[in-house]
Amino acid sequence: MNYTYILRCADGTLYCGWTNDLEKRIKTHNDGKGAKYTRSRLPVKLVYFEKFESSVEAQKREREIKKLSRSEKLNLMQKDQKA
Repeated sequence: MNYTYILRCADGTLYCGWTNDLEKRIKTHNDGKGAKYTRSRLPVKLVYFEKFESSVEAQKREREIKKLSRSEKLNLMQKDQKA
């Protein structure tokens, strides 16, 4: 399984990425060994994710989400919580 995810950083910013092992990736971020962006904004918290069969699909969705505004990302996360 592959995942596209959004993290909330300690400073309130959002970070989007993709992985094939969500639990391990979150731990990697919080260990300070993840993306350069998150290293100075620890700890991070998983606030949203989507599942995909292929890594290509997950990477495509990551690119789509990264193009969204902050408010659009928050709206996406809010809709997920209501489902």
